Formats: sequence, structure tokens, C-alpha cells
Amino acid sequence: MSTYDIIVLGSGPGGYVTAIRASQLGLKTAVIEKESLGGVCLNWGCIPTKALLKSAQVFEYLKHAEDYGLSVKDADKDFDAVVKRSRGVADGMSKGVQFLMKKNKIDVLEGFGTLKAGKKVDVKDKDGKVTEYSAQHIVIATGARSRELPNLPQDGKKVIGYREAMTLAEQPKKMIVVGSGAIGVEFAYFYNSMGTEVTIVEYMPKIVPVEDEDVSKQLERSFKKSGIKIMTSAEVTSVDTSGDGVKATVKTKKGEQILEADIVLSAVGIKTNIENIGLENVGIATDRDKILVNDYYQTNIPGYYAIGDVTPGQALAHVASAEGILCVEKIAGMHVEALDYGNIPGCTYCSPEIASVGLTEKQAKEQGIDIKVGNFPFSASGKASAAGTKEGFVKVIFDAKYGEWLGCHMIGAGVTDMIAEAVLGRKLETTGHEVLKTVHPHPTMSEAVMEAVAAAYGEVIHL
Repeated sequence: MSTYDIIVLGSGPGGYVTAIRASQLGLKTAVIEKESLGGVCLNWGCIPTKALLKSAQVFEYLKHAEDYGLSVKDADKDFDAVVKRSRGVADGMSKGVQFLMKKNKIDVLEGFGTLKAGKKVDVKDKDGKVTEYSAQHIVIATGARSRELPNLPQDGKKVIGYREAMTLAEQPKKMIVVGSGAIGVEFAYFYNSMGTEVTIVEYMPKIVPVEDEDVSKQLERSFKKSGIKIMTSAEVTSVDTSGDGVKATVKTKKGEQILEADIVLSAVGIKTNIENIGLENVGIATDRDKILVNDYYQTNIPGYYAIGDVTPGQALAHVASAEGILCVEKIAGMHVEALDYGNIPGCTYCSPEIASVGLTEKQAKEQGIDIKVGNFPFSASGKASAAGTKEGFVKVIFDAKYGEWLGCHMIGAGVTDMIAEAVLGRKLETTGHEVLKTVHPHPTMSEAVMEAVAAAYGEVIHL
């Protein structure tokens, strides 16, 4: 029986990062993967979806070439080629993880891992052979999958999840997207840009419901302008797939409506992959589909840890990576601080993009904080005007008494690359005054952050 210092169950952005950091710290490490290195994120999530969205963005540019003084005739898309490019990008990234495993001398154990008591794991390979391994520490990083609703069962053909949405054999003429979180709005934007007639059905009163209300309103305006139909405070109660397409019954405040489409995409969240991995064999505690852990990701059973989507924190790739690094650094005896879940950035890659961190204006007010709020629209930005990307804004929220940066919310072109300024600023306990006195380059989209802060303090120049 092979013995390791650390065995990681799952090789997504939580698992493979955990394994690499463990190896860097001198720990003998193995990672177990049943499918493809990189997990959902690299193979079926973050990376290939961004490739699809880039194709959509380029196609949008081509369709609006005249806005830039250019002439492009008969611009068209090849849906199969767009999907093929996305898969190629994902495959390249997965091969990159293979290289990192070899570089860091990490053993990759291919097969399905099942936890056992006594810090052991059984790995069943594709031929059915079972091999037992042991480790001083076992880290569970099995991630999650598309969640299915009882009234919206997925058949993989007419009612699909995000995985099928990335590899459809042909482009649908009409699509209903159920749910308007990051996955829902990203696919809504992609398919709408490709020419599919898209309708979003959202149960909550606003789309992207976790975002600041001003951001939600702006995205709804942008989406409607681009031809996406939006139904909020609405629920798909049943689907009929017996005909050529799909008939979805939607319950709204005004009564029931029947929507017809070729495909329904269910984007209503995720379901953790904690079944059949042996949690009950070991006695690991769970609650509401999550593995319970302490601040350093230890479960209730010594020697077993869990990170990423299977734990109660935000289900984001960068959170899983941060948790994995912190977990193994604690195991290695390093001095570490618990992760601040109030300073985790969220990014959505539709167009316009959305990025946010910290409290929304509503949350700050509900907490009874006296706040200063600043808003700077990209319509007043020289760089945005030159680029033809004037939609959106940067909104900042500060504590009026101490100047603490409570929240930052952005919607517009490239904002997912800008949000790190706010995350770093909040980590360093930066005040509004310090942001104001930090010289930002001109002309850039990022100077809108400084301008929004200036607006909060009554010092804005370009408004």
C-alpha cells in the first residue's frame, strides 16, 4: 500500500492547487481524479465558457464594425468552430495542469476515490481494479455539479445544464434560461450574441440577485437593449418535452404563461459532489449538502479536511484555491490567518461584465452604517468613449465616520480585471482619502474607481 503525507480527492482549482502547494512545502503528495485534471473549472466551467464569451464578443465587434469607422461585409459565425475553439482552450489548460503535476512530482491516481476510516482511500480505476492508499492527511476537494430542480429534470437534450450548453451539436433558435446568476447570464449573453432568441426566467425580483441593485438594473437595461427577454419574480413550474421542442409553464404575478423553445437551460445553482465518496464510512459531519469544517478546513474527524464547493464558503474557483493553500500551510505548521469571506471578489463575464466585493448599499444601510456612496458612469470616461464601451459604472461605498472601504460594485467592459484594486485596498484597510490621493493612469477604465471615490467625497472632477 502506497503511503503519502497528503492525498487530495479531486483535481479542480481547489484540488490541484492544494496538491502543488503541499508539494512545495516538501510533503509527499498524490491527487485522485476520476475524469480530467483541472476539474469542472478548467474543463467545463470557468475557462471554456470564457472562450465562448470571447467568440461572442468578437462577433459583436464585427457586427458593429461601422461604429468604429470600419467595413466588414457578411460577418457570420460558425457555431461548431466556436465550440471547437472552446474545447481546444480547455484541453490546453488541462494539459498545463498535467505538466504542473509532473513538475511538482505529484502522483496522479486515476479513478474514483472512496474514503475509508484510518486515513485511507480506495481508488477504483476504469477497469474496476481497486487500490488502497493511505496518507497522514486527506483533503476532500470533489467540487459540485449543476443542481436539478424537481420540476425541471434535466434530460441532457432538451432540458440541459451548463455542461451540455457548452457543447451543443447545433445552435438553438430559441432558448429559455432558468436562473440569472453568473452561469445563467453568461450563457444568455453568449447565445443571444450568436443569434438565439433568449428568455431569462428568474425567481427573484431582479436578475443577478446577489449584486447591488444598481448593477442589476443596469444589466437588465443592457440585456433588454440587446434583445434578451427577461421575466423576474417568475418560476418555471413544469416542462413538456413530448413535442419537437419544449413547452415551459411559467408562473408569474400576472398568472401562468406558456413559453416555447428548442432548449431550456437550467442554471439554478450547484449540487455538491459528496455522495458515494465514503463520508459515512469515516463519520464526517455534513449539514445541508455541505461538509462542516473549522477555519482551517479540518472536518470533525482528525486527518480529514475539505475545501472548495463542498464546504459552506462561496462556491468560486479562486475561493477553493485560497482555501486549499491555507489548509496545507496550516498542516505544514505555518502561521496562517483564517480567510476573510467578506473580502472575496465575485466576477460575472457576460457583456457588460460585473465585478463586486464587500457590502452592497442595501446591506450597509441594513447594518445601520452611516455611509458615503460614489458613482462614476463610464459614459464620462475618455477611455470608455474611445473604446465604444460606455455602458455601466463604478460604485463605491465608504463608512462615513472612519473612511473604511465597505464595498465596490462595477458593471462595464473589463471590470473583472479592475476589481482587484478594491480587494487589495480593503485588505490593506485603505481609506477613501488614500484612494483619492493614489494617482491613477489616464486614459484608463480603472481611473473610474478614483473618480467614483471622488464622487463619494464631493470632489469628483469629470462629472
